[in-house]
Amino acid sequence: MSSDAKGKPRSRKITGNLPAGCLVLLCIFFSVAVSCSRDASSKARIEDPRKNTAVPVTAGIAAEKTVPVQLRAIGNVQAFSTVVVKAQVQGELTGVHFREGQEVKQGDRLFTIDGRSYEAKLHLAEAALARDRAQLANARKQVERYGSVVKKGYVTEEQFDTIKANFDALEASVRADEATIESARLDLSFCTIHSPIDGVTGGLRVNRGNIIKIIDNDKPLVTINQVDPVYVAFSIPERNLPQVKKHMAGRKLVVEASIPADAALTATGELTFIENEVDVSTGTIQMKAIFLNTDRKLWPGQFVNVTVTLASQAGKTVVPSRAIQFGQAGQYVFVVKADMKAEYRQVTVGSRLDEEVVIENGVAPGEKVVTDGHLQLKNGSLVKLVDGSEKGGEGKNP
Repeated sequence: MSSDAKGKPRSRKITGNLPAGCLVLLCIFFSVAVSCSRDASSKARIEDPRKNTAVPVTAGIAAEKTVPVQLRAIGNVQAFSTVVVKAQVQGELTGVHFREGQEVKQGDRLFTIDGRSYEAKLHLAEAALARDRAQLANARKQVERYGSVVKKGYVTEEQFDTIKANFDALEASVRADEATIESARLDLSFCTIHSPIDGVTGGLRVNRGNIIKIIDNDKPLVTINQVDPVYVAFSIPERNLPQVKKHMAGRKLVVEASIPADAALTATGELTFIENEVDVSTGTIQMKAIFLNTDRKLWPGQFVNVTVTLASQAGKTVVPSRAIQFGQAGQYVFVVKADMKAEYRQVTVGSRLDEEVVIENGVAPGEKVVTDGHLQLKNGSLVKLVDGSEKGGEGKNP
């Protein structure tokens, strides 16, 4: 800085270009600033793509339907009747006239037991009967002969009483012989065992050549199950009992049984039995339904899914079950509005029907509900429908 003539300092203008180093630093600073700005903008777009992009979803249409009122349970198939075949006479098993697992009819021959000893007993009893009948005929003639002269005094009363007593004894012997013959014939008939019911035979427990004991509880010959018709036994909570009894009093209740491994295999039956007491240990009551089972879909011992239809309700709103989501506040759905934005709705869910669920409130018939793509949605998200879902939706919507 220089001074003027009066000694006062005066300013001096700086002229000329900046040094090259400064210009380089300014360029680097400007480039970094621009780059950071671009990175921040790109990061913002990555973190929230929904600000500019519609979320792809599938949707179904809420429909108004008449829905059944149903109870569901796990049931067990039971044979309509079960016969454990046992021998009523003792002897060697000489014949088996069926195959394991074979369907048999009532009266079909199953087993043959050696009956020669029983035939001999029958012949012995018939011979004893013939002997006693001959003696009875002679005693009858004596009674007739001496009865006509006892009053004349030719024979004493004591002699006549002896003759009469002998006749009565022989008459009783004849009746006893006839009973013995009947018993021997019955024992002989037991040597051939027939099926008492129509059914399916189980595994053979005793093979040909074994000695059979009378009613051997440890070794039944075979078990036969009647599988047409069959019962399905199941239990329901006792709180549902009044409802079941109410509807059962007015009409026959339809029961459906389906195989868990294949829901397409279903059978339809009728509720026929309610147990006469509630199981206090479980708070449930057992019921039985009868199924014709002519196609053999159900098999004794099998577990099935049971559905009891009590009544039907008209005007219910149903949506695909996949639309229902679970949150901290309860169950909810996303409804696709006309402006293609998703609206969060809490709903009250009623009964479930296969792939559909009844909505008591929260959704109106005709509205579209999201069935897939929920994870990317929030209230007000822009959406787009894919796979033609707007035409039919998921499940069984019209």
